[in-house]
Amino acid sequence: MSEKLPKGVATVAQLAEFDTLIDARAPSEFAEDHLPGAISMPVLNDEERARVGTLYKQVSVFEAKKVGAALVAKNVARHIEQHMLDKPKSWRPLLYCWRGGQRSGAFSHILREIGWNAHRIQGGYKVWRRHVVEQLTLLPPQVKFRVVTGATGSGKSRLLEALAARGGQVLHLEELAAHKGSVLGNLPGQPQPAQKGFESQLFAALSALDLTQPVFVEAESRKIGRLQLPDALLDAIRRAPGLRIEASLPARVEFLLRDYDYAIADPAWLVERLDQLKGLQSNETLERWRSLIAERNFPALVEELLTLHYDPLYQRSQTSNFNSYADSVRYTTDQLDAAALDQLAAEILATSA
Repeated sequence: MSEKLPKGVATVAQLAEFDTLIDARAPSEFAEDHLPGAISMPVLNDEERARVGTLYKQVSVFEAKKVGAALVAKNVARHIEQHMLDKPKSWRPLLYCWRGGQRSGAFSHILREIGWNAHRIQGGYKVWRRHVVEQLTLLPPQVKFRVVTGATGSGKSRLLEALAARGGQVLHLEELAAHKGSVLGNLPGQPQPAQKGFESQLFAALSALDLTQPVFVEAESRKIGRLQLPDALLDAIRRAPGLRIEASLPARVEFLLRDYDYAIADPAWLVERLDQLKGLQSNETLERWRSLIAERNFPALVEELLTLHYDPLYQRSQTSNFNSYADSVRYTTDQLDAAALDQLAAEILATSA
């Protein structure tokens, strides 16, 4: 028999029953991770939270509560005035803070006193985080993954997009991680999410899948940029059947020149990134690559990067980490433009039911 919840309290299983999800934590906590779809309405900003915490530790609980109450009242009043005056009486907001205690409790109490049927999440963000971690262990083994492999520059990420456009189910890990998964993978002006935020996005994406149908995912290493894949997800991908894109070297060079146009536009950034390969490539090779950048001979640079660095690395990684690599269904192509990838997606969907 389930435990009866106190009045005005809900669980994470009831998220869909409410109209608006409100994160009452400080902005830095929200930036690190938050429940999908939540909006930030902090009852204490980062500076205020630090001030109250200092009073709590160095002066007294009473002094901290006085100052905290004044700040919370001021901030809640501002949120109501700026965001809630147009809400009807039937509006049902759901709030949470770190533990589902004082911050969300004070905010939801005020809203309930006004007349809205406001609730707070029992256990707050901590319960949500525990739920995410648990589900990232349980969900991946249930997914019918089809792993897209192929040497660097084979257009795997763009193929995933083409598969999705044709109605295929896709888990686009590099899109969620905001990184292309290589030394040149940082996306300009788009920082990677925090690890916790990445995992919440992963959980949301996995939860939305139809587990009776195949899901296409790119073969990835354990880390994408600075983010790490959960063990259960990585294991499920490595055990899944695969399909291999075998694109010609000229097609791959041409594709990468298009797909990494932002890197070509910033030679200084490109040199800085390639310098990270020191120790993996000889000083002579790195110096030759710097010369090719200075000459703006990017086709020659990309071809050498593929043949001398990425291809050997990828071959070792795939054969040792992916069980199905040798037995993967192969799809060959000499073109990796949008039309060719769309045609490839149609062929894969027709043969991967």
